[in-house]
Amino acid sequence: MQHRIVVLGAGYTGATAAGRLAKRLHREDVAITLVNAEPDFVERVRMHQLAAGQDLTPRPFGEMFEGTGVALKQGKVAAVDVDRRTVTVAAPDATGEAKDEELGYDTLVYALGSGWNDQGVPGTAEHAYEIASRPGALRLRERLAGLTAGESVVVVGAGLTGIEASTEIAEARPDLDVALAVRGGFGDWLSPKGSGHLRKTFDRLGITVHEHTAVTAVGADRVTTADGTVLPAAVTVWTTGFAVHPIAQATTLEVSGTGRIVVDRTMRSVSHPDVYAVGDAALAMGPGDKPLRMSCASGVPSAWQAADAIAARLTGRKVPNVPVRYFNQCISLGRKDGLIQYVTADDRAKPAALTGRLAALYKEIICKGAAWGVAHPTVVPVRRRRVVQETAVAPEGAPVGTAA
Repeated sequence: MQHRIVVLGAGYTGATAAGRLAKRLHREDVAITLVNAEPDFVERVRMHQLAAGQDLTPRPFGEMFEGTGVALKQGKVAAVDVDRRTVTVAAPDATGEAKDEELGYDTLVYALGSGWNDQGVPGTAEHAYEIASRPGALRLRERLAGLTAGESVVVVGAGLTGIEASTEIAEARPDLDVALAVRGGFGDWLSPKGSGHLRKTFDRLGITVHEHTAVTAVGADRVTTADGTVLPAAVTVWTTGFAVHPIAQATTLEVSGTGRIVVDRTMRSVSHPDVYAVGDAALAMGPGDKPLRMSCASGVPSAWQAADAIAARLTGRKVPNVPVRYFNQCISLGRKDGLIQYVTADDRAKPAALTGRLAALYKEIICKGAAWGVAHPTVVPVRRRRVVQETAVAPEGAPVGTAA
């Protein structure tokens, strides 16, 4: 009897986990099903490029996973029942109409990720644009294309997404009036060299920076700040952080106050041992006992960790535990400029930073490498391992990996 592994979500983390599991386990022993709403891979780290008018290379899952043994199920995850070990998927039938289908699992990898977070600010949901998803980026792309010279674009939020969005838009459309609203100090988490280059780049691109500016309302043509200042905004781009998919919070899984699944250092749920969570969906502790931030930088290593732990437990081998740590923050500043801020293991800025064209090339290599890694989940050939019999036929309700 095959051990059923269901992976929910095929972003960087879910697709990586599915591919890595297929590399490590015999397909005669396991059935791996990857569930995703879209038929092709979305390079989320490039959504600011898509919004600015650039076309991205299509990456169909059918081609990426051909010959791996991973079964693709296109559909939207509607519900998860971790007590019955089932997932409900709204999948399109032959006519294109979505119908609920129930999938059973023995091991679940939850990788539904995150979306934009409007922070409850009035008018944001109605008037602001987001680039946390492909539909959002395409919607913004269409709106930007309709703007005329001199019209204003305000990007709210100066994390990595906000910085990349504002510089990409300003470079692609120098005729627009681009501004960035920052709640605190601009680039204050960077090293002096990094923050200095950031300010120099924004000056070069003509981007106005409003520091210590909290946006409290968004209108169709303006944003209002905490001190009552009104900033004109034909387009408002909202990049103030992410919110996880709400499905986990509706289950009996132990989750944080923000809905992230609480996991141990192998990405295994602390409440349900047959469930693993990876990427933005997981609340995992990193170096210094600090929660890993929502990012591709921590998400992909968490997928490696989960896949390796699942394979080890199913084959009765020692479970590896390689701590997820940070090395740098890679920021594109348009197509010809960039900033690589080197950081400590727990994500604090070091004095060193790489800037300019070389940094832009570095960031491009990282982006291409991340996409390549989804289709090639391990560089070093790994001998496929047989699932131990007592684990493959564990009785209903028994923890996965009891033989490990």
